[in-house]
Amino acid sequence: MSTPIKAHPGTLEAMLVGTSAGLRKALDLVARYADCAAPVLVVGETGTGKDLVARAIHYLGPRRDGAFIPVNCGALPDTLIESELFGHARGAFTDAARTRRGLVREAEGGTLFLDEIEALSPRGQVVLLRFLQDASFRAVGDDQTHKADVRIVAACNVDLFSLSQQGGFRSDLFFRLDVLRVDLPPLRERPEDLDLLVPHLLRGVAQATTGPPKAISDEALALLRSLSWPGNVRELEHTLVRACLSTTAGCIDVDTLLSSSPGLREAAAQRSCERGCASLREAKRAAVVNVERQFVMEAMAVGNGNISEAARICNMQRATLSKLVKKHGDALACRDRVAAKPADTGRSLYLTTTLPTIPASK
Repeated sequence: MSTPIKAHPGTLEAMLVGTSAGLRKALDLVARYADCAAPVLVVGETGTGKDLVARAIHYLGPRRDGAFIPVNCGALPDTLIESELFGHARGAFTDAARTRRGLVREAEGGTLFLDEIEALSPRGQVVLLRFLQDASFRAVGDDQTHKADVRIVAACNVDLFSLSQQGGFRSDLFFRLDVLRVDLPPLRERPEDLDLLVPHLLRGVAQATTGPPKAISDEALALLRSLSWPGNVRELEHTLVRACLSTTAGCIDVDTLLSSSPGLREAAAQRSCERGCASLREAKRAAVVNVERQFVMEAMAVGNGNISEAARICNMQRATLSKLVKKHGDALACRDRVAAKPADTGRSLYLTTTLPTIPASK
């Protein structure tokens, strides 16, 4: 039985509600990894809740009383990477008017969360790799080496291994970070979770707006299930916020959803068009199969079951007709069974086809 994840109310639960197999597997790993000190790599598309998983790992583990320090790696200035991470001594450089502890020291005894690790510059990757080797560091302008007691949790929204194979990320750093891994499934792969997730998010919107929770119609929920949600739970949450604030009714219907979100209208229209195109393709394929089957049945009938004779009468290659016979052999077998029975009209079943009659040989 998995340990229930508790963190800041209204954030973690709102993003990680669901019973789908992919989500439950991820949450089970979170509970299992929480007590381990090894680095964790959280992988998932934007909006899947990677930051909240990192917080869960922190608050479920023995470091829960320590600090949780999130760092956006894409925002770290390349020229000041050591100063940002490890701090600096007063006077270490021109603008160093005072001593700064750095992010690693702020996370002492807790967790350092490196978000968007794929955006870390090449120089930053070298600095981080050196630190991960033995957790030792030295502040800029300081001669003393310090030992850090922090847990590293990193997150990325790309395939970091493929990126390392292409030269876009250091492979040695990837293997340092990818000790334990949590893969978060995108929302489109767990549409069944919307039955629980949507009402939960609506309750969160009601708390934020100090109003009663709104319901959602079955048709509106079906519309939400049909979409791919490239922004995942975050996009869904923002859509529901707009829908709640755009109506005074107690129930959100399809019209409310579409009117409150132009992007949703476009996505729904595109999805409808795709379904229509798919239905048209299926109808065309079914029509072709039906025509082929009836043609083969009549051809074999006028040829008295002989493929060579039927091909000659139809003025076509024997190999071509043979392929069609093999393809529609089930229809021929059914025809033979029916034809073997006494007919009420005295007419052959396969000669009553509405297709143009195959010309007989002269």
